Amino acid sequence: MDPARSRQLQELEEVELCVRIWTQSRNELYVSMPFLDVAVSSLTFEADWSRAGLAADGRQVLYGPDFLFSLYERGRVLVNRALLHMLLHCLFCHMYTRGGRDKAYWDLACDIAAEWLIDGLLKPCLRVPPSARRRELYLRIRRDLEQRGGAKKQGQVTSATGTPSARETALTAQRIYKILKKMDLDERRMSQLAAEFRVDGHDLWEQGDPQASLPRQNMWQDNREKVQTAMEAMGGEDPGGGEPLLDTLRVENRERYDYRRFLRKFSVLREEVQVDPDSFDYAYYAYGLSLYGNMPLMEPLESREISRIEEFAIVIDTSMSCSGELILRFLEETYDVLSESESYFRRICIHIIQCDDQVRADTVIRDREELRGYMEEFQIQGYGGTDFRPAFAYVTGLKKSGKAPRLRGLIYFTDGKGIYPVQAPPYDAAFVFVESLFSDEGVPPWAMKVVLEEEQIMEYKGRAEQ
Repeated sequence: MDPARSRQLQELEEVELCVRIWTQSRNELYVSMPFLDVAVSSLTFEADWSRAGLAADGRQVLYGPDFLFSLYERGRVLVNRALLHMLLHCLFCHMYTRGGRDKAYWDLACDIAAEWLIDGLLKPCLRVPPSARRRELYLRIRRDLEQRGGAKKQGQVTSATGTPSARETALTAQRIYKILKKMDLDERRMSQLAAEFRVDGHDLWEQGDPQASLPRQNMWQDNREKVQTAMEAMGGEDPGGGEPLLDTLRVENRERYDYRRFLRKFSVLREEVQVDPDSFDYAYYAYGLSLYGNMPLMEPLESREISRIEEFAIVIDTSMSCSGELILRFLEETYDVLSESESYFRRICIHIIQCDDQVRADTVIRDREELRGYMEEFQIQGYGGTDFRPAFAYVTGLKKSGKAPRLRGLIYFTDGKGIYPVQAPPYDAAFVFVESLFSDEGVPPWAMKVVLEEEQIMEYKGRAEQ
């Protein structure tokens, strides 16, 4: 037989055997955890003989057949764990959410997050006793979480029972990343942990056009919500230690906003003098030049309707419970948005109001240079209790008196622990919170809520200093 033909037949047999292994693994996960049904069916498998391991890109799993055979020989449980490990990467969109984080630390954090959840699932098809190195790291992480939960003694948010809420104890890749960065690991320790928790390669992450990956991100976000719904529908019927997974799903599924995109909710549609390229027809323009020499048949319009930010209010909670550094970082991000020429009109009017239990100051900002100057000289005024009503009454008065006729909305940066107005104001309103540092139980239904990660908002400082 032709050697090439013989090799093709051999590869075909290997692929068929690999498909049987993956199918068996997928079935075992489904039987053990029915809530993973839709998610586990969203991945396809493709053999790659040049690959000496496994990798998933959110669409398919690429695997080296020889590696899969060796893994299977060591135990079916290892194949099950590897498949679930990659599935968790996809469910939590680890391959799309690194942002500006250090890649080595982020890759390790994602692997630890996945393995932490798998080790906590008391399922025979997944059970492998954790090594001493894993137990040591898990203990250190738990201590960090206990310290975070212990902040309730200083007024932080907990559940109604007095215990730390799922928001505080859920172990996401973002939180593990923060813990690892605080540990300041040397190269040797990083290599040891990477070898301990690495299951798949991350070389397919962040490849290609980010816009092209948006449909996959949306698919996995939808899958994640379905998994949470299915787990909650089961109630207490699953004794397999799935509580940490459910807590993490709840945290990840909580709606998060791109703050830049959110700010644009307060934009208005207005005509501004500038060339409108959408109204320009090059065919008629060129035809006129060719026919008359120097007389185009159609000129572009010199104005266009655009939607940009014009006038709104930012209220800063200056009670003692709010961090001055976080307030500055919040203003930094607002400045970054307004520094984008496509975000605001040439003339804007932003009221920056400081308020604790009463309005302490109102500074009107009319351009980004004034905002930069305000931040450089910013001083907190207040440190009293927290009452949101005076700020709303003040801004409503500005609008009714004609001092802020085009005001579209109010953004309140706070920890949420205060007295809310009962009646909705005559403009859009949103409360901006920092993750793990807020209480949103009293937010009225007419207000929008925006949750920013503490790590994310602190990164604005680094960008501003560069």
